[in-house]
Amino acid sequence: MMSEDDLIAHIHLGDRPLAVFDVDDVVLQFIAPFETYLAGQELALLPRSFRLFGNIVSTATGEPLSEADVTAAILRFFDEQEVWQTPFTEATSVLNTLARKADIVFLTAMPPLYSAQRRRLLDRFDLPYPLIATESPKGPVVERLHKGRPLPLVFADDMVRNLQSVAEHAPQSLLLHMLPESPIHRHAPRAPENLARFCDWQEAARLIDTHFASHP
Repeated sequence: MMSEDDLIAHIHLGDRPLAVFDVDDVVLQFIAPFETYLAGQELALLPRSFRLFGNIVSTATGEPLSEADVTAAILRFFDEQEVWQTPFTEATSVLNTLARKADIVFLTAMPPLYSAQRRRLLDRFDLPYPLIATESPKGPVVERLHKGRPLPLVFADDMVRNLQSVAEHAPQSLLLHMLPESPIHRHAPRAPENLARFCDWQEAARLIDTHFASHP
């Protein structure tokens, strides 16, 4: 496994705020295109809880897939992500506006094997910002990126465990909990009340601008 230093070696930050964003179901849609992908494999995702394992079933038999088969389906989707995934509405315009005043880094929870596909996909949608693909906890990565600088720090993710990890390692962060509109996200754990939530990118822009304005 790569160290945090190895993961961020290609990233060079300026003397300005840092905004770190998860990718799946924050910048790029994941659940909706993944469901479409599964349908083509005669599979379905049942929104019974906020997890993929145990909830992907054969449409022919109704039987859930084994954990190994679910993992294989996810990895095939990552391999073909360029065919299926697109950004959320206004994500590109908001991020490109934000880039005028902050450094942006994408921190995506996926095997690094598929980072080249993700890089091409992001570039295709005019999202050229540095990408880190890792299955490691996100808090230490964000901490090592920011290095305790006296500058604003923002982190956005749809997974509460990732927000909690960053809160532990970089407590000065503005933490944004993305909650896409989907049946399965209705089962998602809710972040603590002191964390900001957003469902669309214009709201995210307002929250980030307010955070930046509160710093000299």
